[in-house]
Amino acid sequence: MEKPALALEIAKNWLGTPYRHQGSAKGVGCDCLGLIRGIWRELHGAEPEEPAAYATTWSLRAGPDRLMVAAERHLWPIDVLHAVPGDVLLFRWRTSAPATHCAVVDEGGRIIHAYQGASVVSTALPRGWRLRIAGAYRFPE
Repeated sequence: MEKPALALEIAKNWLGTPYRHQGSAKGVGCDCLGLIRGIWRELHGAEPEEPAAYATTWSLRAGPDRLMVAAERHLWPIDVLHAVPGDVLLFRWRTSAPATHCAVVDEGGRIIHAYQGASVVSTALPRGWRLRIAGAYRFPE
């Protein structure tokens, strides 16, 4: 099975996992980064690095683009036009702000992501969100 298809299958198994800031345990709790970390562990074993602690309000601040820099270190950058189900998208809510949300491309124009206040869900990827995509990535082979 190709890596994106396997990553999608794993992401679907995380659906319903409650939202938990900085969590990354399937069925127990995760945030958007924790979902990507959990998929990495199922694909590759140990994570390449532990993320530094981050506040729940970190997305409201300017500063270094830590999420994008980490994605560049560990995932394969791809053109967003070539993203397929199982690939990772990063989102930037303001033009000059760092990327602060990540999701897995689902089938049918949807994304799988940890939704604050809810759980890991599959939701539509509306135009407003598509305009805020900061980068697209694939899990390495």
